[in-house]
Amino acid sequence: MPPLGRSSIMKPMESFLPQIALVNSYLEAHPALTIFLVVWSLFWKAQALWRSAQLSHRWWFVIILVLNTLGLLEIYYLYFVSRKYSVQVEEV
Repeated sequence: MPPLGRSSIMKPMESFLPQIALVNSYLEAHPALTIFLVVWSLFWKAQALWRSAQLSHRWWFVIILVLNTLGLLEIYYLYFVSRKYSVQVEEV
C-alpha cells in the first residue's frame, strides 16, 4: 500500500468544496435563517447538556458538546435516551 500523502487525503474533501461554498453563500444571503439556526442549535444543545449532566452521562455530555448536528443529536438524546433514566435527588 502506498504511503498517504497530502493529495490522497485532500482528494475526497475537494469534492465537497462546491457544496460547502453554496451553503455558505446561501447563509450569508439570509442572515435571519443563520440566526434562527444558531438559536435553535444552542437551545437544544443547552437542554441536552443540562440533562446529561444531571444524569451523569459523561460520554453523552462530551459527544453533544463536541458535535454540532443542528439539534438532531440533542433531540434524539432528550426524547429517546434520557427518558429511560430519572434524576435521583439526595436529601441533606
